[in-house]
Amino acid sequence: MTLQLSGRWLLPRPHVYTHSIHCRTSPYPNPKFPQTRALSATASLSSPPPTIQIVGGKTPTWRENGSVTEAVEDEIDWAEMDADLYYWTRALRPVQWYPGHIAKTEKELKEQLKLIDVVIEVRDARIPLSTTHPQMDLWLGNRKRILVLNREDMISTADRNAWAMHFSRQGTKVVFSNGQLGMGTMKLSRLAKSLAAGVNVKRRGKGLLPRPVRAGIVGYPNVGKSSLINRLLKRRMCPAAPRPGVTRELKWVRFGKDLELLDSPGILPMRISDQATAIKLAICDDIGERSYDVADVAAILVQMLAKLPTVGMKALQNRYKVDVDGQCGKMLIEKLALRLFNGDVHQAAFRVLSDFRKGKFGWVALERPR
Repeated sequence: MTLQLSGRWLLPRPHVYTHSIHCRTSPYPNPKFPQTRALSATASLSSPPPTIQIVGGKTPTWRENGSVTEAVEDEIDWAEMDADLYYWTRALRPVQWYPGHIAKTEKELKEQLKLIDVVIEVRDARIPLSTTHPQMDLWLGNRKRILVLNREDMISTADRNAWAMHFSRQGTKVVFSNGQLGMGTMKLSRLAKSLAAGVNVKRRGKGLLPRPVRAGIVGYPNVGKSSLINRLLKRRMCPAAPRPGVTRELKWVRFGKDLELLDSPGILPMRISDQATAIKLAICDDIGERSYDVADVAAILVQMLAKLPTVGMKALQNRYKVDVDGQCGKMLIEKLALRLFNGDVHQAAFRVLSDFRKGKFGWVALERPR
């Protein structure tokens, strides 16, 4: 069911009226989002350099109509972006997705964690904050953890540097990876073995034979857990597809003689309280499509991209050959539907979402460290 927005989807163009849609930014400062500037891609001169190796570096560029041009890494106020996103999502139907197998998985995973030496938590590099389970720290306790930011090929160098600095300051070991191409997988394997090396030292001290290191791979649906394992093993051992909910049960697989990996289905909180987070999960295809209205989500994506200096509304209009007064996402989707899909808004919205997920707008992250 398509929801009536009632003038709620707004962007920073004051008092622009088009077909009764009023586009502007949130009219009030939201206390949930303090108006402070987010961490920039470059640290201050007094900050220590990060000790984290970034896999697969590239210079920041962006693509428009297939060409590659240099992009100016302009600053964006990410706190303001969060405030706008919170405001845009207020009128929408709440996005919730909790398939039955997730509850069973969560219970089984808690039991398996007792056997695990090191936990590999996989997140989507485009939205690292939105793809962390709120109870993950509680479940893992003091276990050794490696954070993997997958799909690093879909974000810019500036984005990776910002997140590398952020997690370095937290003392978190992080690996940037591309599960489709295998980038970062061997570094991950070595890091997992080194972190758990103490396990067999203790076993030898007790007169026991050494055993393989046990690593559990956990994370949200469709962040690339199974693809990562398949790349590590160099063969297809775990079912993987570009949609959430493919893996349905826990599975142990052997990697050589000294590493065992636990593949697990994606886990989500039973209720997503932050709807801005839910929308970002929907945009990045990390949550089931039946849980949200595609047209709503695509319109908000357009408005987010319009605020990013490396994309902007002009690039969107040039790509889809539509002219929109102001920066209202719903209007662009409707005009695209009329031009290409005989008025089918759902198909037009799906095209925009699909283009983003395939990287057609260049290297774009939807979050920066707060």
